[in-house]
Amino acid sequence: MRYKFLLTMSTAVLAVAASLSTVQPAAAAPGPRVDAEKPIDGRAIVLEVYSPAMDTVVTNRVIPAAGGGPAPTVYLLTGIGGGADGISWWDDTDVRQFFGDKNVNVVMPIGGAYSMYTDWHTDDPVVGRARWQTYLTQELPSVVDARFDTTGRNAVAGVSMSGGSAVDLAIQAPGRYQAVASYSGCPWSADPAGVAMVSAQVVRGGADPGNMWGPPGAAGWQAHDAFLNASRLAGKTVYLSAASGMPGDIDRGWGFPPVEAVASACTSAFAGRLGQLGIGAVHIDRPAGAHTWGQFEYDLHDSWPHLARAIGA
Repeated sequence: MRYKFLLTMSTAVLAVAASLSTVQPAAAAPGPRVDAEKPIDGRAIVLEVYSPAMDTVVTNRVIPAAGGGPAPTVYLLTGIGGGADGISWWDDTDVRQFFGDKNVNVVMPIGGAYSMYTDWHTDDPVVGRARWQTYLTQELPSVVDARFDTTGRNAVAGVSMSGGSAVDLAIQAPGRYQAVASYSGCPWSADPAGVAMVSAQVVRGGADPGNMWGPPGAAGWQAHDAFLNASRLAGKTVYLSAASGMPGDIDRGWGFPPVEAVASACTSAFAGRLGQLGIGAVHIDRPAGAHTWGQFEYDLHDSWPHLARAIGA
């Protein structure tokens, strides 16, 4: 009887084990990937990248490095319209010619209008599921590094709305970037003036700032306070530029002098904060410049030697 009992139990155990061995593992969540690629101008290509975080495909213009062998990467962010409005580095500057002979991959995402290029806490009726920090600091770099022969050294630069965002991204993902540049941007704090400045840009697009980092003064705003978290930029190359708002020879096209004057005040204040922390930064305070693409192009050229040294371009 005991033998039969043990035999029965052994058979049951083997049956359970066999059934468990046939259970299929859960399917892995999809990762970021290249959905499509096509040439557009010379070496430049359009790279369509699927973002799992936003469950959408993001268009990116890429100028691959000119030299042979591994090259670093610079991520260029555009202004408040996200480049989908036809206003961008690609559309309004000599970026193709300037980087034509340089051994660096230049990546220019399209999208993210009024999003501050951050991860929103809550989906918004206007900006949708915005997880731009995740996309820019994790998903897109993983695809770029896999598609191109990269060194793993990166810089991020932004203009106008995305100037402060570039600084924030460098703070949030300190291991991703060795250099950061803000051209006529406004690195923000979570004080009333900073909250008002950021909120005004989001509201301009019809979105709700509360869906971004929660109510004013909430933990989300504190986490993205550039002044509060500026120490995380230690060891990086930081380039900050802005102008007085007074139109001058540096300009090209219609500008926004009041916006530039505000950017100058923000930029100077943030440069001062870095100085208090003993963090060296290149700070350019131009006497003339009215928030135009002529000014932004000039500052991109001026900043490049600093960024290039930091990333080994």
